[in-house]
Amino acid sequence: MSLPSPHEALIYLMVITSAADREMTDVEMARIGNVLKTWPVFQDFDDWKLIRVAQECQQRLQAPDGLKSTLADIGRALPERLHDTAYAAAFEVATVDLEMRMEELRVLELIRDALAVEQEAVDAIERATKARHRTLT
Repeated sequence: MSLPSPHEALIYLMVITSAADREMTDVEMARIGNVLKTWPVFQDFDDWKLIRVAQECQQRLQAPDGLKSTLADIGRALPERLHDTAYAAAFEVATVDLEMRMEELRVLELIRDALAVEQEAVDAIERATKARHRTLT
């Protein structure tokens, strides 16, 4: 398979994170859609391609060694300056339901490793995302 485009690579990470617990919820899909509509990195991405890209990601994951090879392709497809953005997108999806499952934590760890995201960046992203999701009650 060819390398995904940078947009596809970012979406793959969100899909992988969402599917980590074997279930992509409507809330997670809505958050992915929100990220596509509001993050500047996606300003020139056509939203209607989301379903096709998500399906391509799922097909890649079905292949032998699918997760490992997909993460490696994502690492090659994304410019290094977007590695922290990619982790932020994945973490955004993982936290949307306000609970972190072990599978999601493991996938986030694999993403951090595959993209070599610095621990300081990881800490800042996680803290900012958690702060954004807090409620009054």
